[in-house]
Amino acid sequence: MQTSSPALASNPGAIQNGFTWSDDLLTGDARMDHTHAEFADQLNALFATPAVDQLPLYQAFLDHTVAHFAQEDRWMQATGFTPKNCHSDQHAMILETMQAVVAHYQKGETDIINRMAEALAEWFAQHAISMDAGLAQHLQSVGFDSATETLADPQAVRNVTVSGCGSISRS
Repeated sequence: MQTSSPALASNPGAIQNGFTWSDDLLTGDARMDHTHAEFADQLNALFATPAVDQLPLYQAFLDHTVAHFAQEDRWMQATGFTPKNCHSDQHAMILETMQAVVAHYQKGETDIINRMAEALAEWFAQHAISMDAGLAQHLQSVGFDSATETLADPQAVRNVTVSGCGSISRS
């Protein structure tokens, strides 16, 4: 039986040594939700793998995360977000940290991938239900189809400028 730590108790997706996907993490955008489910699956694969065997899985997870964040950043740019916004900044910070983990692991710190996975499990749930849910809501409001990456009416974002995080608050 797994029990949650107090720090994880308020986080709907994170559990000790794993990540539980739930409908609470759905954003309302099918493509985004599919990418998030893949993220969760790859994160859990790391938890299930002995530390000495994690590097190839971690590198594939890092590649997936680069593509995942690039996808969302592309959507933000297409729908009126300024190039510098806190949602994209958070993506960049997470990727920078994830990339640094590889070098540390290669220097013999084989527990670092597990520590990063635990941190990502805690971070991701909050990110999904706030920033990503807000992005999904914004995409819908401007008529952006994430499957085709097109706007129903390109004029819909002509005067839109989003410089914040694009997040919502859910309790």
